Amino acid sequence: MKKVCLFLFTLLTSAMASSQMQKSTYRIQPFPLSDVRLLDSPFRHAEDLDIQYLLELNADRLLAPYRKEAGLAPKAPNYTNWENTGLDGHIGGHYLAALSQMYAATGNAQIKGRLDYMLSELKACQDAAGNGYLCGVPGGKAMWEEIAKGNIRASSFGLNDKWVPLYNIHKIFAGLRDAYTYAGSEEAYTMLIKLTDWMDQLVAPLTDEQMQDMLRSEHGGLNEIFADVAAFTGKEKYVKLGRRFSHQSLLTPLLQQEDKLTGMHANTQIPKVIGFERIAEVEGDEAWHGAARFFWQTVTTNRSVSIGGNSVREHFHPANDFSSMMHDVQGPETCNTYNMLRLTKLLYQVDGGSNYMDYYEKALYNHILSTQNSKTGGFVYFTPMRSGHYRVYSQPQTSFWCCVGSGLENHARYGEMIYAHHEKDVYVNLFIPSKLDWKEQGLVIEQHSAFPEQSYTELTVIPRRKSEFTLYVRKPEWADNCRMLVNGQVYSAQPNDHGYLAVQRTWKKNDVVRFEFDMPVRVEALPDKSSYYSILYGPVVLAAQMGEDKMNGMFADDSRGGHIASGPQLPLAKMPVIVGTPDEIIGRIRKDAVKPLTFYLEGVYPENESPMELVPFYQLQECRYMVYWNLVSQSDLAEQQKKLAEQEQKQMELDAVTLDRVICGEQQPESDHFMEMFNSNTGSDEDLHWREARDNGWFSYLMKTQTDTVAQIRIVYKGLPNRDATVWANDVKVGTLTSVVSNELSISEFALPQALQGEKQLRVKIGTATSKGTVRIYEVRLVKNAEPTK
Repeated sequence: MKKVCLFLFTLLTSAMASSQMQKSTYRIQPFPLSDVRLLDSPFRHAEDLDIQYLLELNADRLLAPYRKEAGLAPKAPNYTNWENTGLDGHIGGHYLAALSQMYAATGNAQIKGRLDYMLSELKACQDAAGNGYLCGVPGGKAMWEEIAKGNIRASSFGLNDKWVPLYNIHKIFAGLRDAYTYAGSEEAYTMLIKLTDWMDQLVAPLTDEQMQDMLRSEHGGLNEIFADVAAFTGKEKYVKLGRRFSHQSLLTPLLQQEDKLTGMHANTQIPKVIGFERIAEVEGDEAWHGAARFFWQTVTTNRSVSIGGNSVREHFHPANDFSSMMHDVQGPETCNTYNMLRLTKLLYQVDGGSNYMDYYEKALYNHILSTQNSKTGGFVYFTPMRSGHYRVYSQPQTSFWCCVGSGLENHARYGEMIYAHHEKDVYVNLFIPSKLDWKEQGLVIEQHSAFPEQSYTELTVIPRRKSEFTLYVRKPEWADNCRMLVNGQVYSAQPNDHGYLAVQRTWKKNDVVRFEFDMPVRVEALPDKSSYYSILYGPVVLAAQMGEDKMNGMFADDSRGGHIASGPQLPLAKMPVIVGTPDEIIGRIRKDAVKPLTFYLEGVYPENESPMELVPFYQLQECRYMVYWNLVSQSDLAEQQKKLAEQEQKQMELDAVTLDRVICGEQQPESDHFMEMFNSNTGSDEDLHWREARDNGWFSYLMKTQTDTVAQIRIVYKGLPNRDATVWANDVKVGTLTSVVSNELSISEFALPQALQGEKQLRVKIGTATSKGTVRIYEVRLVKNAEPTK
């Protein structure tokens, strides 16, 4: 059944494509997960751990939000964390997708049983709704009714006073889609069509302007889903729905090949672009395909670090300034790379270039594989690039962040891009031990490799009968001196235009292709060409272990901010640096003659008694680490270290007295502090985000004092003409922000009244003192040791 679904999916896509795209659409097709099985490797270990994690989760607790919204009694209470504070049900959608993918990847009977149970329970919820609706958003029915009537109150992370409900419902859409395409569930297909028809009817009365207003709220990849449904059904109305759910404020500059991403919430944008590309494939729109390709090139070339990830504090920072990446503890987000790999897959299918697989390999080994704890199976949200910091790992019963949802899927899908085909020809993209069983062609290929420990891979070709086809093997961008041997004999193969080495022959049982290559040690600068360098061996990023002290909250609790590594930050001024020039770095690295994938970096400052040991980043777990080294000249060393120490000292002194902090205008910090608002909007100055209120509006945050110590409110803001603001704490006025018009940021501090001392939580509210609006607020902190106001 599954193969029939996938066949129809491709067939309908091709049938709907116009002539301008027919020559390129799906030029290369990755094999379905059900055709590939992983063999022993770190990826197989990660897959096994993911099965364990999936089965540890309680399906009834994940289903509770759906039963409540359907008017059914829940069989178990909601999980906590994000699952009972407004984003109820989002993990249930991811869970359905991950079960479907894992069943396809392994055929595991327990996973199939859990998948069947989830689908039967979700069907009961949809049936109870009676109109196709299926969602876990608390109180969602009333909210959707408001939207259908044109009452739309949208912000970047909210819609009609709910936490990103469109993003939330996208997860169950995607879960149903995957249950159909990966697991062949006709029941999921029927449910998906009913839910899509419900959404189509809901937004039918809305104008295009109202739709675009609504899409200011994060909405995942709903446009992709509706393009998929169009491909499944062949009905034009669904691709029109996908176009209506395509956000023009992002699409328009991409169509003009313009990078306007700075300051945007990164993972809000990537799923939109996946949808642009999916619509381009279904409708044959070359312009939209070009927009998606431009976005991919921009992000992977100009906005990503060596592990393949992007963003700081979930947002795109300026492409010409990666300083925040090197300083902040909230580095690349796992969800971003999860979605970048999905976009890469789509573009690869159309364009076929090995450059897509070069990025895919980099991100897979260095980011995705590293975001699973190799002992517990826990998942990572942020991967700090700040030297000396560490990661936080989820726990099955406490942690329900977005990156847990995408993490459940990440480690179920390792097999889907190892191999691909075009007609009868086979492409080998990744050197991961695995077995391909192409039943339609009667062909088995087994890949045995200890890569990256060893610099070769072997492919045993086992056709049912002698057959002629071409085996294409990717020539990686990092590889030198590539050599191809067939049955022990040297085979002359030159890279084609797409970067693959071709072996064309009539194949017989147990023919062996051995692909050998040199894996040089190399260095990679940050895209902004600043003085920070990462060290790689082939595609693998090397990192140094930097100790295990004071890794507070390394295993996350269920608090809203539990995904952030909030322990002490080691001073950057005391981190090792390399003194010299870029050309000298490689000469200071030597490979251990015995220990695999172990290297030593010599000559760092301050001088160590022994060289720094480097190993693949994905091997480092539960420790502080270092991925980037600052390179300085001897003449600049003293001055740079002094300047850095002074900057850090001031920041560390402020952090030491900070009880709580909100960066205004950034989605997660505001939602983690249960923001409420009226007539408020956000913006950014490059990578500095702000929030303001207009026309008697206001906004507020619920902040923790953490202590009985006397506290004060510290606000960073920028003045504007005829603007000011009033500040309240628990509805008690504590002060006024007076507008001083300047390009520089201002800081005001307000001592709390005696009556508010000792409060465990404070609702800090900022509103207009004039009808025009407030000043722009960049940051709100609670700081201890202030003198109380009498």
